[in-house]
Amino acid sequence: MNYERILLEQVLEDERFIILTAENRAALRNLPEILKNKFIDTGITEQTMIGISAGLALRGRIPVVHALAAFLTMRAFEFIRTDIGISNLPVKLVGSFAGLLSEANGPTHQAIEDVALMRGIPNINVFCPADENDMLLGLPKILEYNKPFYIRYNNMKPDVEHTEFAMGQPEIFGDGREVAILVYGALFGQAYSAKQILESRGIEVKLINMRTLKPLNEETVVESIKNTTLIATIEDHFINGGLFTILSEIMAKNKLSADILPFAFKNKWFKPALLNDVLTFEGLTDVQLADKIEFYLITKRVKANA
Repeated sequence: MNYERILLEQVLEDERFIILTAENRAALRNLPEILKNKFIDTGITEQTMIGISAGLALRGRIPVVHALAAFLTMRAFEFIRTDIGISNLPVKLVGSFAGLLSEANGPTHQAIEDVALMRGIPNINVFCPADENDMLLGLPKILEYNKPFYIRYNNMKPDVEHTEFAMGQPEIFGDGREVAILVYGALFGQAYSAKQILESRGIEVKLINMRTLKPLNEETVVESIKNTTLIATIEDHFINGGLFTILSEIMAKNKLSADILPFAFKNKWFKPALLNDVLTFEGLTDVQLADKIEFYLITKRVKANA
C-alpha cells in the first residue's frame, strides 16, 4: 500500500472525494488516467486550486489538494484562511517538499514557516508524519476527519515500526526521564538514532513523535515531559511558531518549568544541498544532535556542582 493507492481506494469507495493538484504529480502519476474527471490539475495556480476546492467542498465534496508546500501555504495563504478556515470546510491540503525535504532548493522553495502559518488559522489542523509508513497509518483517519487538515507529505523510508495512529495522540518511544526529545516529520529518523546513541552513553531518553501538531493531546505531552532534566525539540522549521513554540505554550499553560534545548532554524533559511550534506552543515545529524544534548547535560552538571 502506498499514498497513491490509498487515495485511489478512497475516491473509488466514496464519491465525495476528488483529487486536485497545482501541477504537482510526483505522488499521483497513475491517478489521472484512472480517475478521469475526479482528478483536476489547475496548473501552477495555487490560489485558484484552493478556491475551486472550497467550492467543491460547499457542494458536499471532500477535495484532497496537492502543491509544493512553500507555495501552497504562502502563495495561497489568504485563500486557505478565508475560503477554507473560516468556513471550516473538510479540504485536505497536502504540501510536498516541506522543511528539509526541499533540500537542494533555495529559500524561495523552502517551507520552514508552514507549520506556524497553518496552525495559526482557526479550524486548520496539522499532520507532520515521521516517514512514509507513519503518513500512511494516519492518512485514512485524516481523510475521513470532517475538518480541514494540512499534511506535510513525507515519503522517507521508515527507520522504525510505528504504532497505530490516533488523532491528536503523540507516539512515544522509551520511558527515560533524563532527556525527552520531541520531534516531528523528516528529522524523526535522526532523532531516533540520536536516542540510541545517547542511551549507549548511559543517558536515559524518551522520544516523542508528535504526529499531529494540531489537534494535540496536551495531557500526553505534559505527562511525557514531567520531571525531565532536559527537553529537546527537533524540527526543520523556524524556531518561531513551530514545535518549540507549541511546547512553550503547553508549559506556560500548565505552569511547568524545565530546561529546553531547541534545534530549529533561528532567523535564517538552511543552506541548500543534498539532504545528507544539509543535515551535516546545519548540525542536525544523529551524532551531532546526541553530542549537543550530552554536552548540555554535562555543562548543567558541572554548573550544579560548582
